Amino acid sequence: MSSEDAQQDGTGGAAGGRTVRVVLVDDHRMFRTGVQAEIGETGRTGVEVVGEAADVDQALTVITATRPEVVLLDVHLPGGGGVEVLRRSAAMMGDAERPVRFLALSVSDAAEDVIGVIRGGARGYVTKTITGTDLVDAIFRVADGDAVFSPRLAGFVLDAFASSDAPPIDEDLDRLTQREREVLRLIARGYAYKEIAKQLFISVKTVESHVSAVLRKLQLSNRHELTRWAAARRLV
Repeated sequence: MSSEDAQQDGTGGAAGGRTVRVVLVDDHRMFRTGVQAEIGETGRTGVEVVGEAADVDQALTVITATRPEVVLLDVHLPGGGGVEVLRRSAAMMGDAERPVRFLALSVSDAAEDVIGVIRGGARGYVTKTITGTDLVDAIFRVADGDAVFSPRLAGFVLDAFASSDAPPIDEDLDRLTQREREVLRLIARGYAYKEIAKQLFISVKTVESHVSAVLRKLQLSNRHELTRWAAARRLV
């Protein structure tokens, strides 16, 4: 069923009585609550949310216990990020009888984040601007084994896997945590600390701590140097 059809008949993925079991993995409780409210009314959408997790270890525990068909996975998580969840879930993804499939759902639209989780085994990547109807459609498509991407992000994957131009390993960038990369990218785009704090649901003090850590690890002196560094690597 297309997202347009789902919107017209109001049943979402529930057409035909089918249900897809889903686990939500995101470190922001309010976001998980919002997604649950948007898609978790099983009778209407056909999606049954069977568990939630806020970090890598919790995710592995919940996924192993519930064996959902689809995991909605944030890219930036405490404990190693979405890529670590994928790495430790390899056996479940490869289970021929009951495969667990992953759909990345992230605020980030950076090429390295998209490519990283797809290389890790995720079946798709959509951003948090997606509508509830389209998210339900994406969940059902991933459950069926399809690959699903937000339109702009599909190009990153095609470029990475259809050519030899995939981004090389950057040792400097690898020194940063996922959250530090996210802050770095927003700083380089000209966001103020308060704007970054609001967008990432963290405090201004935490933003300042991340910026200090980034500057130290990259041996830069100020945000202007940081912006030039990020622009040179096409991170903005």
